[in-house]
Amino acid sequence: MNQTVPTDTQLIRQFRAGEISALEDLVYRYEDQVYNLAYRMLRNREDAEDVLQDTFLSVIRALDKFKGKSSFSTWIYRIATNAALTKLRQRSRKLKTEGEFLDEIYSVHKQAHAGATMIDWAANPIESVLNEEARQVMEEAIAELPENYRVVFVLRDVEGLPASDVAEVLDLSVPAVKSRLHRARLFLRNRLSRYYEEGA
Repeated sequence: MNQTVPTDTQLIRQFRAGEISALEDLVYRYEDQVYNLAYRMLRNREDAEDVLQDTFLSVIRALDKFKGKSSFSTWIYRIATNAALTKLRQRSRKLKTEGEFLDEIYSVHKQAHAGATMIDWAANPIESVLNEEARQVMEEAIAELPENYRVVFVLRDVEGLPASDVAEVLDLSVPAVKSRLHRARLFLRNRLSRYYEEGA
């Protein structure tokens, strides 16, 4: 006999009524997404596990106050994103500055207009990278992105959230999300093009 899978809203209602197992179901439902988001942002398993723990501690503390104005998934992505960004800012690993990043994007535009050959890919560059070494190059390039571009790229192209959800998670307009995503993709496309040129 098939049982209907409870919705997030039903699980939240059950938890508020005292059913602790409902919280366990919510954690089980979202722990992989939260961990993957954190790992893509931080590229460190221990840091990603810390973000996972911090996220669900925050969820437990705030679940009674969740009003449902946004979906639960959007809410938990917002909490996880903020936890990952906090961890990222605490670390000393150098990211590109906004100025360095935009300078490189401007250079990419100039090269494209000058007829430079660049790798062509579909909307999702991660899925287009089949070679493991090239995938590593891509991961390292993602780690160089300034945090406000990296988080947009990870949420949209890696996690697959619609642009409208990314905008809600980050409290941005949809055009701002699309602009940052376009620049992040250009940067990554340029890095991957260099990799293929060097290997040619």
